Amino acid sequence: MIVKNSKDEIQKRTDSGQINRTFTILIVLVRPALFLGVQGLMVLLLIALKYKTPALTATSWWTVYGTLVDFGCLLTIFLLLRREKIRISDLLNFDKSKISWDLLIGLGIIIIVFPLTIFTGSVIANSSVYGSLQPVLPPGNPMTRTLPIWAALYSKMLWWIMSASTEELIYQGYALPRLQVFFGRTWPAVLWVGFGWALQHSFLPFINLKYAIFAFLLFFPLTIALQLIYLRVKRLFPLIIGHWGMDCISTIFMISSF
Repeated sequence: MIVKNSKDEIQKRTDSGQINRTFTILIVLVRPALFLGVQGLMVLLLIALKYKTPALTATSWWTVYGTLVDFGCLLTIFLLLRREKIRISDLLNFDKSKISWDLLIGLGIIIIVFPLTIFTGSVIANSSVYGSLQPVLPPGNPMTRTLPIWAALYSKMLWWIMSASTEELIYQGYALPRLQVFFGRTWPAVLWVGFGWALQHSFLPFINLKYAIFAFLLFFPLTIALQLIYLRVKRLFPLIIGHWGMDCISTIFMISSF
């Protein structure tokens, strides 16, 4: 059985000109750019609606307008894969005979990898950016947000399903294995994907430069750990399961409604 997302198959499509190196290298920056751009549009909308603090208000809505970012990312992946003549399902390498093992790996990500890497990242980010392990974060940070009940329900019940899946598809399913082929080594690919993936969190939402650096450092260890797991299991589904759990837990505890 031919695994279309394997190194050998990717190399063949690269040699035949089906994979554009520049587009593939830059794809890790698409999601951060889209989040920044859509947040800007949200601010303009709130200005038009006469909100008193449009920039601050917009910071609470990223789990709603983030779906537009997901659509943009999925469209980008679809267009690039059409050039390669493969499908999004080819990125998953799903194996139903390993579903139990995939569920176990996903659970391990949720209860072990996620808290350990976020703890490590928080120590690094808090001490290096704010000079304290218990800093006062600026208004608008995503740790506590209030949304209308419909937006809160959407965020808690639906947003994370598409968001987590899209992140794993664009960073791990698409970018990482192709960059491994382009760079000829694994570690530069992991670092570059980790950079783009962590940078995305600098704009969830963008508040100021200092907080952006904090968010980058906070999530960078997690992005590296998830890639190492993917490189080991070579299947995307367990990573999506783990990511679903991480995002679901985050929205449940960080969003309240009015």
